[in-house]
Amino acid sequence: MCCDLKRRFLLLYATQKGQAKAIAEEIWQQAGAHGLEADMHCISEMDKYNLETEKDPVVIVISTTGTGDPPDTARKFVKKIQDTTLPPDHFAHLQYGLLGLGDSEYTFFCNGGKTVDRRLQELGAQHFYDTGLADDCVGLELVVDPWIDGLWLALKEAFKLQKERESMSSIVDGVSSSLSAAPQIVHELNLSSEVQNLKLEDKELGSSDVLTQKLVDINLVASTGDTEPSLVRSVPPLSQSSLNIPALPPEYIEVQFQDTHGENPHLSSLISEATTFEVPVTKAVQLTSKDAIKTALLLELDIADTDFDYQPGDAFCVICPNNVNEVQELLQILGLSEKGECFICVKVKQGTKKKGATHPQHIPERSTLKFILTWCLEIRAIPKKAFLRALVECTSEVGEKRRLQELCSRQGASDYTRFIRESNVGLLDLLHAFPSCKPSLNLLIEHLPKLQARSYSVSSSNLYQPGKLRFVFSIVEFPACPTRPVSQKGVCTGWLAELVAPLLHPNKNTPDTEGGSPSIEKIPIFARPNNTFHLPADPSVPFVMVGPGTGISPFIGFLQHRQKLREEHTDWEFGETWLFFGCRHQDRDYLFKQLRCFLENGTLTHLKVCFSRDSSTAEVAPPKYVQDVIRLYAKEVARVLLTERGYFYVCGDKKHMADGVSDAVVDIISMEMEVDKLEAMKILAVLREAKRYLQDVWT
Repeated sequence: MCCDLKRRFLLLYATQKGQAKAIAEEIWQQAGAHGLEADMHCISEMDKYNLETEKDPVVIVISTTGTGDPPDTARKFVKKIQDTTLPPDHFAHLQYGLLGLGDSEYTFFCNGGKTVDRRLQELGAQHFYDTGLADDCVGLELVVDPWIDGLWLALKEAFKLQKERESMSSIVDGVSSSLSAAPQIVHELNLSSEVQNLKLEDKELGSSDVLTQKLVDINLVASTGDTEPSLVRSVPPLSQSSLNIPALPPEYIEVQFQDTHGENPHLSSLISEATTFEVPVTKAVQLTSKDAIKTALLLELDIADTDFDYQPGDAFCVICPNNVNEVQELLQILGLSEKGECFICVKVKQGTKKKGATHPQHIPERSTLKFILTWCLEIRAIPKKAFLRALVECTSEVGEKRRLQELCSRQGASDYTRFIRESNVGLLDLLHAFPSCKPSLNLLIEHLPKLQARSYSVSSSNLYQPGKLRFVFSIVEFPACPTRPVSQKGVCTGWLAELVAPLLHPNKNTPDTEGGSPSIEKIPIFARPNNTFHLPADPSVPFVMVGPGTGISPFIGFLQHRQKLREEHTDWEFGETWLFFGCRHQDRDYLFKQLRCFLENGTLTHLKVCFSRDSSTAEVAPPKYVQDVIRLYAKEVARVLLTERGYFYVCGDKKHMADGVSDAVVDIISMEMEVDKLEAMKILAVLREAKRYLQDVWT
């Protein structure tokens, strides 16, 4: 910059799982090299900044959680700016640029960022830089990297404009009213998830002047026989390229080993968002046959002695540990097998260069090493490029070092996507692939994200079964692959399946249960209420449910609740109910054959099922998928949804089912209302906005 003093800008981030914070930290780190000072805060720290009086440019990095909600850390901020009494010029003085993070697999892509962006515009704020929307489905870096590259020139122009305005205001008193009419200098940059080849360069900055980029020129040419790239090997031109790699993230954590005396903290101390309960598992049922492709389990929890409350349609979270064998393997690779039970003290390193370094909330100040690796860190997390950059410094073999540099470099972006991101490579996979890499413990604590609790839909009704909570899940399986020689089960589903094995197979004696009944295991849970995915408040309103596979889960709770209401209120009017269910094989994974009972007692009006893998001898083959069945009942669906103003619920897989159902509904609206497809899509959007077309989906 042309100024001797560093120009300040406000940098806010709103994060759910740490990605937005990591990107904000990257912006903060690069700012100094561009002669700028980023005043960085979490958006929830509203006592540390004030947008009402902010004069400098503001940069916001915000993620999206759930099916389109702002992250938990942004809820108070969003509530504040959505105050309807605020005047339309409330933020007329504000210049900002916003980077939204999301996943296009979900309907409301980047809705957290879009919500904030739209509201700031409504309140008079102006863009100094166009909004970027990064898509985690294809790789955040495809938009994030060029967006950050272009940010510096945009900030420079914003400061230039700001200086011109300040000069004018010192000459002409009261000229501030003309500021909003000043010419827009910064060109709009159409950054979206589709813009993959966008390159923004600040031509005034050479690579030798940018501290966040380091020129690496190691000519390690692949041998003639190695024609295919892999996780551990590159091929020309990448293997012969000079590399621009990120700056080395400053270390900020210090770990001190202590003795083996003491107690680990309670798991509830790791959760800040809700009250946790340790509840016993009282029942476990395998819903699928032994030869089914996926194994689905139903678990029943006893919540009678707790304050845990829920409605049908709500979700709740299970606090789960990492796999014990993987933890032991990691300790062994780190050379810390003998110190797993030792207590360690985790502190912020004195004199660290990391901006605003604080003790990670998910890491206890004192606990055993094994406790941290088991309950606190997501050791299977896909490593971010900043982590790879840090691992370079821990790697001694020159070829391995070069390959890690490539994977975190700008030039190696496609290799990172292919061999790290799309292959779901985790820390253990990396350490096996690069055996000379020996990271320190503090590095793992700094770069591995928090082990997230896993969310599940409730599959019961507290009215129907007081004191009980049921849920259904399929055991997730990750097959062996070139980077992982053995298969893996999901972190939580694998743990739950192992935990309840004695309940599933009570006749198989284990050392703990030999000669007696199985011991009752407890699992830690906390509530995560769903504000919209509930039964209609008016029981006379009809509704349609679509839930293939384990997507049926919340609808069992719906039907149980509805059955109990019908028994208790015989004078009430109840609307008709439709359920569309599908699975692969009728005799293997028809999860709830007792659905017929709801049909027989009148709780369920219509039940339509399909089986995608069963063969048929009929002249006309039956439909295979729920979206196909829905089309067969186009007039009935249109009547419920459009004429009778009913509700439409979808639960299950987003990509392979929910999108197909959405397309089917659009076609039904188009056909029954005799409008074109675009108009039908607008009508569906209105139904979504009115919370009458509701989804609870996952990828």
